[in-house]
Amino acid sequence: MEKHVVYYESPIGWLQIVGTNEGIERIDVVERGEDQNEKVAEPLMQSLEELEQYFQKKRTSFSMPLKLVGTPFQLRVWEALQTIPYGQTVSYADIAKQIGQPKAVRAVGNAVGNNPITIVVPCHRVVRTGGGLGGYAWGIERKKWLLAHETR
Repeated sequence: MEKHVVYYESPIGWLQIVGTNEGIERIDVVERGEDQNEKVAEPLMQSLEELEQYFQKKRTSFSMPLKLVGTPFQLRVWEALQTIPYGQTVSYADIAKQIGQPKAVRAVGNAVGNNPITIVVPCHRVVRTGGGLGGYAWGIERKKWLLAHETR
């Protein structure tokens, strides 16, 4: 299956979106955008539209097709992340309980940190039990920005 790449200049930096005709596989922050493929798979075009709407506060959930690849545990965690409502946060312990493994808080943290489709699979909405922000693969400042964006 041919991979396609598009770039989106967001308020938190350039996003590189990778996917196929089946769905989005990754979203990463990159230094800058590059020239894009002439013909781009429909899911990537949809991702550009939906991300633009999200950053304009016109969208609170995503419907683009995703092609998540991970271990069965990671997939359960990433599925749970997609149930966190816009503008709300949950703890790593809450996610562990939700997937039926309440003692797997650390493993949940690792799965959250390895989420390949950040923003769309909203790992930024997961915080520490005491309310601390915890980590974020794209940097804590971006996590703060995304959480503030969703609550203003």
